[in-house]
Amino acid sequence: MASNVNIDYELLKAAQKIGGYQSKKDTVNLALREFIARRRAAEIISLFGRIEYDIDYDYKKDRRSDL
Repeated sequence: MASNVNIDYELLKAAQKIGGYQSKKDTVNLALREFIARRRAAEIISLFGRIEYDIDYDYKKDRRSDL
Protein backbone atom coordinates (compact mmCIF):
# COMPACT_ATOMS: atom_id res chain seq x y z
CA MET A 1 0.00 0.00 0.00
CA ALA A 2 1.63 3.22 -1.12
CA SER A 3 1.04 6.34 0.89
CA ASN A 4 2.33 9.86 1.23
CA VAL A 5 3.45 10.56 4.77
CA ASN A 6 5.38 13.63 5.83
CA ILE A 7 8.22 12.15 7.91
CA ASP A 8 11.04 14.18 9.45
CA TYR A 9 13.96 13.30 7.19
CA GLU A 10 16.60 13.84 9.90
CA LEU A 11 14.78 11.47 12.28
CA LEU A 12 14.46 8.87 9.55
CA LYS A 13 18.14 9.20 8.64
CA ALA A 14 19.19 8.87 12.30
CA ALA A 15 16.93 5.82 12.77
CA GLN A 16 18.37 4.18 9.65
CA LYS A 17 21.89 4.73 10.92
CA ILE A 18 21.17 3.43 14.43
CA GLY A 19 19.18 0.44 13.16
CA GLY A 20 21.63 -0.37 10.40
CA TYR A 21 18.91 -0.44 7.75
CA GLN A 22 19.39 0.58 4.14
CA SER A 23 15.75 1.11 3.26
CA LYS A 24 13.30 3.64 4.65
CA LYS A 25 10.57 1.00 4.57
CA ASP A 26 12.48 -1.40 6.85
CA THR A 27 13.36 1.45 9.21
CA VAL A 28 9.77 2.66 9.51
CA ASN A 29 8.41 -0.87 9.91
CA LEU A 30 10.87 -1.58 12.72
CA ALA A 31 9.99 1.70 14.42
CA LEU A 32 6.28 0.84 14.26
CA ARG A 33 6.87 -2.65 15.69
CA GLU A 34 8.95 -1.21 18.54
CA PHE A 35 6.32 1.47 19.23
CA ILE A 36 3.57 -1.16 19.46
CA ALA A 37 5.69 -3.42 21.69
CA ARG A 38 6.45 -0.55 24.09
CA ARG A 39 2.80 0.46 24.34
CA ARG A 40 1.71 -3.12 25.00
CA ALA A 41 4.42 -3.50 27.64
CA ALA A 42 3.25 -0.28 29.29
CA GLU A 43 -0.30 -1.66 29.44
CA ILE A 44 0.95 -4.81 31.17
CA ILE A 45 3.16 -2.85 33.57
CA SER A 46 0.17 -0.71 34.55
CA LEU A 47 -1.46 -3.90 35.92
CA PHE A 48 1.38 -4.58 38.39
CA GLY A 49 0.05 -4.47 41.91
CA ARG A 50 -3.59 -4.42 40.79
CA ILE A 51 -4.22 -8.11 40.32
CA GLU A 52 -4.95 -10.09 43.47
CA TYR A 53 -3.74 -13.65 43.68
CA ASP A 54 -4.35 -16.56 46.02
CA ILE A 55 -1.41 -16.91 48.39
CA ASP A 56 -2.25 -20.59 48.97
CA TYR A 57 -2.29 -21.49 45.25
CA ASP A 58 0.06 -24.39 44.50
CA TYR A 59 1.41 -23.71 41.04
CA LYS A 60 3.48 -26.89 41.13
CA LYS A 61 0.44 -29.09 41.78
CA ASP A 62 -0.65 -29.18 38.13
CA ARG A 63 2.87 -30.14 37.03
CA ARG A 64 2.84 -33.41 38.93
CA SER A 65 2.37 -36.48 36.77
CA ASP A 66 1.20 -38.67 39.68
CA LEU A 67 -2.26 -37.08 39.91
